Amino acid sequence: MRRESFFARNPSVVVFLLCLAAFTLVVSVMSEGAGAGLISTSFIKTLGKTLCLCLVAVAMDLVWGYTGILSLGHFAFFGLGGYMVGMWLMYQRTHDIVAASMANATIPPTEQEIVDAIGTQIFGVVGSSEFPPVWAFADSLVIQLALVVLIPGLLALVFGWLAFRSRVTGVYLSILTQAMTLALSLYLFQNDSGLRGNNGLSGLQNLPGVEASQAVVSIWFLWASALALGLGYLLAAWVVSGKFGSVIRGIRDDEARVRFLGYSVEGYKLFIFVLTAVIAGIAGALYYPQAGIINPAEVAPIASIYLAVWVAIGGRGRLYGAVIGAAFVSLVSTWFTGGQVPSVNLGFYRIDWVEWWQVILGLSFVLVTLFAPKGIGGLFDLLAGRIVPNRHGADYGPDKGSFQEAEGRE
Repeated sequence: MRRESFFARNPSVVVFLLCLAAFTLVVSVMSEGAGAGLISTSFIKTLGKTLCLCLVAVAMDLVWGYTGILSLGHFAFFGLGGYMVGMWLMYQRTHDIVAASMANATIPPTEQEIVDAIGTQIFGVVGSSEFPPVWAFADSLVIQLALVVLIPGLLALVFGWLAFRSRVTGVYLSILTQAMTLALSLYLFQNDSGLRGNNGLSGLQNLPGVEASQAVVSIWFLWASALALGLGYLLAAWVVSGKFGSVIRGIRDDEARVRFLGYSVEGYKLFIFVLTAVIAGIAGALYYPQAGIINPAEVAPIASIYLAVWVAIGGRGRLYGAVIGAAFVSLVSTWFTGGQVPSVNLGFYRIDWVEWWQVILGLSFVLVTLFAPKGIGGLFDLLAGRIVPNRHGADYGPDKGSFQEAEGRE
């Protein structure tokens, strides 16, 4: 019997990749960097950042929608990835500025004098001039890029091993992940953390040694973000397909039964937790050079809660649903909070959408949870004519409403 290829068994993956490629091409051609000037550079950056948020949403859907682990700490991994690449960007940019300013000195400066001047420039804002140990490899792009993967991965490995071996599940695990994120955020807020406290890292939009304009650089990051999202989506789709995907969905629906069948539940959960942490770190490393700044507020627990809301609105348990949810909420949020929506004067009260956006987002989450648990992705199922096979009223899994067979075809 001839075995179907991965793409034949997962046509939605092909559709998604083609749509992503077409979107990237059209936006690139219409950008200021390409000369058309129909889309501003600032909006190109917004779209690039949105693609990064879609990637971390795919990671969240993989760990929550498919494995059943409601992590409220995955934005911490996202922020750590940003900090790792941000350290190199800030160090190298400051090095270029300092070296240029000292080049015309009567006595050429030594390398140590340049390093000391860089330290004063970077850490003077927190009353220091010496490089903390965490900046030991900040001058090496290769090492910092490796740390983008290693730091979130190692943190997830240690945390996940301790939590899963203790068989912490459900709301207790969610609270632990949130506590981890809060502890990391509070640590980063301290001036002696080595990462400039609440000042964070800034000027990250300037690529050292690159003379290209921001219009061109924004296109480069858009391409990189689209490529990362495409590869991340493909990897996630491959992970959830086949036997491995069936096992993690079984863990989500009935962990005790999967353990009884002899599977190493803790091993599967740890693998998914670490993998999604690494994906989140890569997404953060691409996001913050486009944002231009990162500070400890970016890894606060509320950010991870927003991430869960995006996936829920898009439709958890559907990779394309996570992408749709993240893109929709991100772009609508930019529209509301950017002051583009006119305020409404009711006479007795003035509705300012910048302040009311979070209320709208919260209400949307509640309404989707109550009345549309499949999220926006469920609408695409209807449009695609996806019909659930008649099982004479029986559920597909041990939990009521779990559609394991249908999910296996994604």
